[in-house]
Amino acid sequence: MGGLAARALILALALAGPAAAAGLDEAKVTILSFDDLTGWENDDHAAALTVFLETCAILDDPQWQPICNLGAAHAGPARQFFELFFRPVLIEDGADPLFTAYYEPEILGARQRSARFAVPVYRKPPELVPGTLWLTREEIETGDALKGRGLEIAWVENPVELQFLQIQGSGRIRLADGSVIRLGYGGSNGHSYSSLGDELVRRGVYDRNQVSAPVIRSWVRRNPAEGADLLLSNPSYVFFREVGQVPADRGPLGAMNRSITAHRTLAVDPEYTPLGAPVWLEKRGKHPFDRLMVAQDTGSRIKGAQRADIFFGTGNEAGRLAGQVRDTGRMVAILPIQRAYALKPEG
Repeated sequence: MGGLAARALILALALAGPAAAAGLDEAKVTILSFDDLTGWENDDHAAALTVFLETCAILDDPQWQPICNLGAAHAGPARQFFELFFRPVLIEDGADPLFTAYYEPEILGARQRSARFAVPVYRKPPELVPGTLWLTREEIETGDALKGRGLEIAWVENPVELQFLQIQGSGRIRLADGSVIRLGYGGSNGHSYSSLGDELVRRGVYDRNQVSAPVIRSWVRRNPAEGADLLLSNPSYVFFREVGQVPADRGPLGAMNRSITAHRTLAVDPEYTPLGAPVWLEKRGKHPFDRLMVAQDTGSRIKGAQRADIFFGTGNEAGRLAGQVRDTGRMVAILPIQRAYALKPEG
């Protein structure tokens, strides 16, 4: 998830049409029918339409504007709207499908530093240029580049919780008086994310199937010195911005600068799937489902035509459930008819 300038750039590229998505040049594109979608007839299409319309007005594109206007005025069954004006498009890049999930963490914190709350949550420094490499996490956390500059939004008590918040890209900090600071993604240092779980596996501490967020938290707590070293092994560092205009009952802001919706919002790779597009997801695994979702977010780890992150909601329970998702399946973009056939010309 990106800062406002980065979001604007991502959105411009994603909405510029098929030619802007370089990944599509090498992708396999197949036009399907709605009958090809497993469970299509059983979904709550009205719920999906409501979420689609949340971001439709942002789609300033000649192929989307008429569709958005029709959607806003549509009085019949929502399923009928999608079947009349869209076509399912399967986009594949040769990589195996992978669907994970993310959530909005809520952690304890304070506006002022104290003995308990001593870990800073920083906003982006003005000299950091989006898209360029800056200091690594280790250089930021062990050096003086940000100290004493008034860049702290808040202070939290646990560096591992801060890093999980950074991995998710947004979150809430609950203060002692019960009020909440809402955080949105404000930028990053440009370094690639390195998984803490993978690092524990590499060090021989756990097997792959043993690693989860609770396991990492517990290990860091029980091994403070090695835990601190583990946290520094991820060079990526995310900065935040305070978000004041989002009601408490709404989801965090996604890449389209609108609130995202639990179990209906997907984070996708806009090289293949345009932001704002409906997406039919057939997720398999322990808890399979077939659902019409909307591509309203992005993520630095979400790369590929069949790679997506499902937003599971806010808080610890959402985080627990999200951490269990690592499944295969299939995702199918639901595109306006003209745009769908532009990707796969007849003949």
